[in-house]
Amino acid sequence: MDKKVTIPDLYELRRNGEIISWLTGYDYPTAVLEEQAGIEMILVGDSASMVVYGNSSTLPITMDTLIEHCKAVRRGAPNVFLIGDMPFLSYQVSATDAVYNAGRFMKEAGCDAIKLEGGVRIAETVRAIVNAGIPVVGHIGLTPQSSSMLGGFKVQGKDAESAKLLIDDARALEKAGVFGILLECVPTKVSKMIKDSISCLVFGIGAGDAVDGQLLIIHDIIGLYQCFTPKFVKQYANVSGVILDALKNYRGDVKTRKFPEPKHAFTISEIELNKLLNRDF
Repeated sequence: MDKKVTIPDLYELRRNGEIISWLTGYDYPTAVLEEQAGIEMILVGDSASMVVYGNSSTLPITMDTLIEHCKAVRRGAPNVFLIGDMPFLSYQVSATDAVYNAGRFMKEAGCDAIKLEGGVRIAETVRAIVNAGIPVVGHIGLTPQSSSMLGGFKVQGKDAESAKLLIDDARALEKAGVFGILLECVPTKVSKMIKDSISCLVFGIGAGDAVDGQLLIIHDIIGLYQCFTPKFVKQYANVSGVILDALKNYRGDVKTRKFPEPKHAFTISEIELNKLLNRDF
């Protein structure tokens, strides 16, 4: 990818009937590969709390931690459209806090936009961030930061009443100025209804194919996170098995003295060695 991806580029992809590819990323090496693969968007998600740091939820991760991850991803993928994920309590306390923290993603980490969870209830906060000149992606449906209120990690919008609330959320977010909305764990037909009711970009993670772009967590699609794999994930590789084999082989070589071999070691000249042995210096 040799051209910086912008918001107009993303809308142009939709106009051309091309689905936008979107993945999470948390470090420099992975970001390099994602840009080489032509992925248009990278989300430095609060999911790092689970897949990188081993927490049981997304709640513990902080602004400072996510910003450092964003910096690494930006260095590795300078041309992708980079989105920083607003962590828990970085935008819920006040609109002032929200604008400041969103601005940190842009100023300190070079992000192109931020993402935050919620619909109608955070519309005014979204408006304040957009008015500060910061592009926003809204996130509705299954919102992990409030999963306890939703009764856990469950599909949202499975009945008429809750589906209508999702449509209301999407409309409120669009009115507040978001350029895109992420739907998580939403039935395909409900996703299509939401997409048909608004004009901004609609992305999905577990929301079927009636969207403008697809997001998945990088650790899920390469089989690196072994705790669980959501139903909506397609696994394209199982690097955990490859890594485990490599680690076992390394341990075996160390134990049996097969590693290091002479080619892995460094030498000193005989003259210098004699000097050292004779202390001739």
